Amino acid sequence: MGITRPIKVGILTAPHIEFEQKENTFVLKNVRIGIGFHWDRHEDQEFAGKLEIRDNADGTQTAINTIDLEEYLCSVISSEMNANSPIELLKAHAVISRSWAMRAMQKPNHEGFDVCADDHCQRYEGLRRMNERAVEAVRATAEQVLLYDNEICDCRYYKCCGGKTEIWRTCWEDIDVPYIQSVTCDYCKAPSPKVLRLVLNDYDQETKDFRDWSVSYTAEELSEIIRTKSGIDFGEIVDLIPLHRGASGRIDRLKIVGTKHTEVIGKELKIRLWLSRSCLYSSWFEVEKSIQNSVVSFQLSGHGWGHGAGLCQIGAAVMASEGMKYEEILSYYYPNTQLRIAD
Repeated sequence: MGITRPIKVGILTAPHIEFEQKENTFVLKNVRIGIGFHWDRHEDQEFAGKLEIRDNADGTQTAINTIDLEEYLCSVISSEMNANSPIELLKAHAVISRSWAMRAMQKPNHEGFDVCADDHCQRYEGLRRMNERAVEAVRATAEQVLLYDNEICDCRYYKCCGGKTEIWRTCWEDIDVPYIQSVTCDYCKAPSPKVLRLVLNDYDQETKDFRDWSVSYTAEELSEIIRTKSGIDFGEIVDLIPLHRGASGRIDRLKIVGTKHTEVIGKELKIRLWLSRSCLYSSWFEVEKSIQNSVVSFQLSGHGWGHGAGLCQIGAAVMASEGMKYEEILSYYYPNTQLRIAD
């Protein structure tokens, strides 16, 4: 894979970057992954390509990795999913990750680099989770992207839709994106433990109840969480009222009623962040309020893991394990798109 489209990846910002330079690679120490989510942790990671340490105005440093886009993708698809996954899943992921990255390179939303290395953009965790299957998948789909109306698609994805995928406007801008539509996904309803062990990376396997889940809080606990996450003192939370849901059932407008403050919030990510010490699996949930021995409690019973728009990684993994080709997987989750070689 020659250097054809170099991409700049911001991997880590810290007061001081610790790294070890090897002959053809480098190791960054104490890289934080899953920032703000329930799998948040630190690990050492090894990378190919060039390393730049940038000194920032606030006294911190940022590690930036410049690497060929196709090599970057080999790491992305084995960071997002296990590199031992069915090859057709890895091929599908290579196409959507390439499509997303090429759009991001056209309009970077970071200063000094194209994309970051965590879930805010795409997981990029270096060489240690890669194997030859990931390289094979990227080579087999070399330069392929999804197009709609002759433009590269903004291919969003997530872990598990919970049974139905979501539309764009529930999660982001109030626009209609023709290829991000709601489709029924029975494939992720009951994935076998064997498939999950095969396709999920080690830390993702710690998440056991991601398709159908529930969390419970007392009003006191919920009030403290919302005050901490929002910076607003609502007083004691009296009620949570879903005002609008997207096509899958995900809430994109939620009314939080407190004794001191009431506010309508959205969209789905903000709701997930405010109602959890880390982040709720999704905003597709029902609210049940109860009172027992004068203690008010809220139970949130939900479905899915992630925003739900675009490709369901668990559903796609099941499709691939059942023998479906990557072209079929892509057309299922991104209807009306065309698979083409990038210009």
